[in-house]
Order: sequence, then structure tokens, then C-alpha cells
Amino acid sequence: MAKKAKIIIIGPGHPYRNGQSIYLTHLCNKLESDFDIELINYSLLYPNFLFPGKTQYDESSGQKIFFPNKRMVNSLNPLNWIKVARYINNQDPDIVAFDWWHPFFGPCHRGITSFLNKKLKKRVLFITENVISHEANSLDKLLTRWGLKHAGCFLALSESVEKYLQTMFRKKIFRSALPIYDFYKTDAISARETDKAQFGFNDQDIVLLFFGLVRKYKGLDLLLEAFAQVSGKHNNVKLLVVGEFYEDPQPYLDLINKLQLNGSVHLENRYVPNEEVDKYFSIADCVVLPYRSATQSGILSMAYGFHKPVVVTAVGELPALVEQGKTGYVVAKPDVQEISNSIEEFIDQYRTVAFSENISDYLARKDIFQNVNSVFEQIVGYIDKGND
Repeated sequence: MAKKAKIIIIGPGHPYRNGQSIYLTHLCNKLESDFDIELINYSLLYPNFLFPGKTQYDESSGQKIFFPNKRMVNSLNPLNWIKVARYINNQDPDIVAFDWWHPFFGPCHRGITSFLNKKLKKRVLFITENVISHEANSLDKLLTRWGLKHAGCFLALSESVEKYLQTMFRKKIFRSALPIYDFYKTDAISARETDKAQFGFNDQDIVLLFFGLVRKYKGLDLLLEAFAQVSGKHNNVKLLVVGEFYEDPQPYLDLINKLQLNGSVHLENRYVPNEEVDKYFSIADCVVLPYRSATQSGILSMAYGFHKPVVVTAVGELPALVEQGKTGYVVAKPDVQEISNSIEEFIDQYRTVAFSENISDYLARKDIFQNVNSVFEQIVGYIDKGND
């Protein structure tokens, strides 16, 4: 039996709660059937003073997604970066894969890659969900170029990221995508009308869901204004807003009051543990992603995991992941009237379009994450050709 290629992946895993941790855990679980996988996690991810939420850790009591990992990397300690590089050198992996998503980690990634031996420097892969953060400044761009300096090749998780990388580096770029997050489903979903009632909704109400961390680029303010137009015409349409605010929630609360939406908007400012996610998606008729900017979105992957249609703005990879009128609706631009029009289109068609069946068919045809093992086989072959 041929020896499996060894892949070391450096990035957050359990117990961290962020989207990168969820993605990497899925990735490692998928790859381990064909590769020898080792996940090197962070002992310190963000210092607390830089983290806008209540906790960096997954406090879920159930529905955990897990892959074994070594908590070794301190994002702020250069002496630690040398230690981590020495450990990787001793392991002599076929691929050294760094998960990249924020310029803050530029010095850390540059530090570790700088101390890899000559052979392993040629085996460095950066997995890129984002290249530049959604709220980037000139320092972010400098740290990004600096942090990615030793990349031998890239794995881009969207076409928009692939195109951006092409403008920055003359390196080989491979393609994959986020997986469909269907692990949140439980077998114990209570009756639909009971679920709706706990939010003050009726069984006949059409429920729109905005889910996930709230930041300016997520466009919740646009959605609230668009929803005000919709609810003025349809008193049975409700909006469920669930997610931890990474900025002051007061302007959003003031906007809800100003638009007189208190009776039709239910807002929960908190990070939802895994075992409760299904409570919100199970009653949603449609998930709305009114983003001002994005590359792709784990929330869309969650919506499709529950076979829920989406309304998305035409930013990043999002429009490429939606079949218009079949799996959801693409809004031409992040604009109040455009978002309102697309929600209206959904309301007109939601009883007649077989969204769940359409999403099942779409995933059977278009879920390119399922081919990620083949992509990594290609990456190993590419590195071997240029290295030995």
C-alpha cells in the first residue's frame, strides 16, 4: 500500500468558534481518507483586546464538529514562530498549508514560513477564503503582501478571490469552495407552528432570516429599510435577525423604531451555539444576505444545508452560487429598493417554486467541495514536480 502524502494545515480548529475553524474541520475530515492530515491550531488566536465579540471559543454543548489538533501557534510571539517552523521541518510534510483570512496574521505567517527549510518553503500552500478583509486599509494590504510572500501556490475558495490573487502574485492557483454545512440539522425539530410562536410569529407568517455576525458590510441596515417597504404591503411577512453584533447595536435598534418595525422584527444579539442553529433555520422560509461586500459566505452554505432559498446581493462569489428563481434570487446591487424587489419576487413565488428540490439538484451538480481531495492530489503533484 502506497504511503499517504502528509499535509500539515496551520489554522484555527476546535475550540475556536469562527468560520475558518468550521471550514478547516470539514476540510480535514474530508481529506483524511486519502492523506495523512495534521492540524496545527492556535494557542493564541486574537488577543482579547482585538476581539470584538464576547468569546472566541465555541460554547456549544452539542452538535460539535471536531478534528484532532495541536494547539501550538501564538499569533503574537516570534520565538513561538521559530519553534513551530522547527516542528514542521522535523515532520517533513508534502504540503504546508496555511489558512489565510486576515492581515493580522501576516507577521505570524511570514515568521513561520521564513524559518522553514529550503525544501519546505517550496511546499507552502495558502488557502484563501478572503485575500483582503472587507474593511481593508493600506496597512492591511501591506501586511497581506508581506504575510503571503513565501506562498508557493494558492487554493482559492471563490472565483473572485482567484482573480484578485492573479493581480497580486504570479503563482499557481487551484480552486475549491466552502462545503455545504448540513451538520447543524437535528432529529428533534419541534412542530413548525410551535417554533414560530416562540418568536411571536404565526404559523401562516412568511419568515425571512438574517443570520450571523453583524458588521457594517453585512448590510443589515439595508435589509431593515427594504423590509419596511415589504412589510407595508404584506403584514404576514416577518424578519428574524440572529447574530452577535460586532459593532454598536443601537443604530439598528433606532432604525427599527424609526421604521416602526417592532411588531414584525425579532432580534437576538448573541452568538448561537451549534445545537440551536436549526431552531432558526427550520422556521425560515428564506435566508437574506444583503451584503455590501463578500467573497463567499458560510451563511449561504448553512442555508443550502437546510435546503432554504436565499436572497443575495451580487457581490463576490454569491451570484454564481444561486440559480435565479430556483434556489433563490440575486439582487443586482446592495440597494434598498433592489433588495425589496427581490424579496417581493420571493413572496410571489414561494408557494409555487420547489426550492428544496431545486437546491438538492443544484448541490448534486455544483458542490465542487466534494472534489477537494482530487484538488489536493493535483497540488501534491504540482509541488513534487517543482521540488524534487
